[in-house]
Amino acid sequence: MSTDIAPRRKPRTLALELVDSLGDRIRDGRLALGDKLPTEAAIMAEFNVSRTVVREAISKLQASGLVETRHGIGTFVLGLGQAPGFKITPDQFSTLRDVIAVLELRIGVETEAAALAAQRRTPANLKTMREALNTVAEAVDAGRDAVAADFQFHLEIARATQNSHFAELMGTLGSMIIPRARLDSVDPPNDERRQYLRRVNGEHESIYDAIVGQDPDAARAAMRTHLANSRERRRRAQAEAG
Repeated sequence: MSTDIAPRRKPRTLALELVDSLGDRIRDGRLALGDKLPTEAAIMAEFNVSRTVVREAISKLQASGLVETRHGIGTFVLGLGQAPGFKITPDQFSTLRDVIAVLELRIGVETEAAALAAQRRTPANLKTMREALNTVAEAVDAGRDAVAADFQFHLEIARATQNSHFAELMGTLGSMIIPRARLDSVDPPNDERRQYLRRVNGEHESIYDAIVGQDPDAARAAMRTHLANSRERRRRAQAEAG
């Protein structure tokens, strides 16, 4: 008498299956650019796998360029995977000069994205922008920064162009494009810093108002002002550093 017992799958096989499952969700849009992946515990429960399998799968997704892990925050969808072409790596954000260079790139891209968003935005785009700005304001009032929500606001403007190339470019850059994510102090904001963050969010509100009002010229100008102000702040810091 014989019994058929299915061989137990190896963790490596399980990890590859998990990579395929999560990768499919990213590619078909169920997990969109900028979305946060479920927690390790939630993935373990849904797919009935161990923590080791989840971590190996996330590592493979990172290596493929689909996700990035931000320590202490979570893992976020970065793009649709590795492909030859444009990419800015984290070590290219390491100095003030690097950050200023990326801000110059953003001025070129995001000013036009804001204008297109003003013409093409949907109610869903506006809702996501509004929620991101509310999150930033609440964090600042509570004495915290909100880099992830700041990035989400800019990413949603890119999505609101209804041109996927803008969103894909923003997703490739990731949250490191927010200058203070790389260079500013990790200490809780003091009064001066809190005033600065409120001023930044005021600039965000001007951009949002122009997009709500479907005024592309005003949206373009507000985005240019916002990014140029950030660039000038970094230039002053660079000059002071000698």
